[in-house]
Amino acid sequence: MKEVNSDQVNEKDEVNASENITDNVEETENVDEVLEGEVLEDIEFESGNDNVTSFKDEMIKLKNENSKLNNELDALKERLLRLNAEYDNFRKRTSKEKEGIYTDACEDVLKEMFPVLDNLERAVAVEGSVDDLKKGVDMTIRQFKNAFEKLGVEEIDTTGEFDPNLHQAVMHIEDENFNKNSIAEVFQKGYKKGDKVLRFTMVKVAN
Repeated sequence: MKEVNSDQVNEKDEVNASENITDNVEETENVDEVLEGEVLEDIEFESGNDNVTSFKDEMIKLKNENSKLNNELDALKERLLRLNAEYDNFRKRTSKEKEGIYTDACEDVLKEMFPVLDNLERAVAVEGSVDDLKKGVDMTIRQFKNAFEKLGVEEIDTTGEFDPNLHQAVMHIEDENFNKNSIAEVFQKGYKKGDKVLRFTMVKVAN
């Protein structure tokens, strides 16, 4: 029978003990890795939950802002419709008022012209001399001028110098008897109402 050396037994025991310690250390490291992985997963999950919550809050905020903007847009649309309706009513009202003013003005003018027409018809109907006819025409002219005066219409003055704002030069002459730029002759009388020229006076101007 072979004898076993005590030193060999001790050495073998030491090797087995060392292997056991190594295995225990590896198992401990594996457990630590598993635990660390689980902790990281928990942290990532919690972080993911925070992101989801933040996203939901942002969506709710945007939804509220969108709802507010839609309400403001509806209010502006309603206001625009109301303004359009008011403008349309204003346009119709002013158009009717203008038409009324124009009609009244025409009536005023016609009322002043009727007597003039009456006198012209009487002058033509009367059998008499040329002088009688001339008197009738003169009376009609006076009535015309009176009617113009009532309407605020006046004849444009031609005694001064030529004024392009009131006169229309249709002819120019060289004549020492007239001052430069003066009116030498009137071809057609002009009329104005206030500052508005109704018809320019047609004149001959001396250079």
